[in-house]
Amino acid sequence: MQDTEPDTFVLQTWPEKFSDMLKEIGIESEAKEIGTDDLEKGDYYSRIFAHTARMITNRGCLDVKNSNIDAIQIIQKG
Repeated sequence: MQDTEPDTFVLQTWPEKFSDMLKEIGIESEAKEIGTDDLEKGDYYSRIFAHTARMITNRGCLDVKNSNIDAIQIIQKG
């Protein structure tokens, strides 16, 4: 390791990473555990159209505070 690199690494989930990024620009949010929000239980894309992805991975959810947006779901396509 280089001298400029930290000795310890903090493991974070995707919602925790996005919450930290939002905090840097002044948006208050809270990372939720994967699979605990009702937002995550529905279908992500319609199966009617040919160009929609078949394989979708749920990466978690964020609750946004003091905003018109209630929640953000993080999904991975592919």
